Amino acid sequence: MDHITKATGHWVPSVALRVGTGDAETAALLLDSSGQVRGDADLVFHGQPAHPSGAVRLGPSGLVLDLNTVEPAVERIVVAGWTRRSAFEAIPTLRAVAPDGADVVTYSVAEDAGVSAVALGVFFREDEGWKFDGLGQGYGSGLAGLIASYGIEPADADGAAILAGPVPLTGVVKMPGQAPPAEGEYVPGLYPPPERPYELVEGWGFGPVFEPFTVEGQGNQVVTVDPGLPPGPVLVEVTHEGEGHFALYPLDEQNKDEEYVYAVSLPDLRGSRAFHVPEGRPLRFRVVARNRWTLRLKPMAAARRPEGVVRGYGPEVLVHPGKGVDLRVDFAGGPGHGGGMVIVRAHEVAGHYRMRLDPSLLLHESGALRRTVPIMDGPVVVDLYALGPWTLTTRELDS
Repeated sequence: MDHITKATGHWVPSVALRVGTGDAETAALLLDSSGQVRGDADLVFHGQPAHPSGAVRLGPSGLVLDLNTVEPAVERIVVAGWTRRSAFEAIPTLRAVAPDGADVVTYSVAEDAGVSAVALGVFFREDEGWKFDGLGQGYGSGLAGLIASYGIEPADADGAAILAGPVPLTGVVKMPGQAPPAEGEYVPGLYPPPERPYELVEGWGFGPVFEPFTVEGQGNQVVTVDPGLPPGPVLVEVTHEGEGHFALYPLDEQNKDEEYVYAVSLPDLRGSRAFHVPEGRPLRFRVVARNRWTLRLKPMAAARRPEGVVRGYGPEVLVHPGKGVDLRVDFAGGPGHGGGMVIVRAHEVAGHYRMRLDPSLLLHESGALRRTVPIMDGPVVVDLYALGPWTLTTRELDS
């Protein structure tokens, strides 16, 4: 069989996607590592509207694929469009939408070739995340022929007709608004996301240098950081899987919450914030989370630099060691009321031991936007607090 051929694919978020096929009826097949179903229960269609796991089901607005809860044994989910007629009235198009209504992926077939069922696309696992690729396989024998090719024997079917096919169809995958990720950048929906390369800024002197400290967990937890961590300003990176609120509170000498470092309700959170490690006592955090998370402490000098084009998602701290630049901020907006928020502050840190309390406020707005802000001569810590995806483009000043 050719169903398990590894495809390049396109990353999609590991959330509850709503998937439709236009005016066609929709079906899904859950496949194991062999590229076949494990049994009849791995077919979801009008006659069997929900998988026993609940991760794949037919809803009022189409198919729901809750990618976060798919069983580990399921490696691929094929989505098909079909009709009870001898041919489609309109060629089906697969469209997947995120919980916030944003388009994730579409797959359009260019011709129908007289078929009455089409395996449109496949969602498949890779590196603990999910990808999508178009299939474009048509079946003149309808849904019966399609499901037979994945290991389900349809009832009352004409075996001779089922054995014919599939017919390869030409199709196009579109990822609305998605730019190819550069090495080390955030990939939506992939958990855990790939760790960014650890590279110190040459000549940067703000904050101690140490080996990164990493801890992983799930749900609410109290974390004690390695007591060998030197005092001073550090980078606190976090990731949080899926939806739900994430908060990180330092604990004081009485084991009480201090001012939060994170308090964010952003799906698939990945971010970095600046924090000052206290002297003379252990550093402890209280984590408030619903799902899996990672907490990583690094030197400030390991932060990314605003050079060229930098993309990200959520809050992030960057360091700018050089001459002043103009920084264009493209914010795509975020989920929830108001379309998300973006704040940009610049901290001058030369000769200081900790972050100053009077940073320059460069931007504070809500909703999708494009703004250009000036960054002064470094060394500067750029604190970007964004509740959604963003792009920074750096432009050097004319001499």
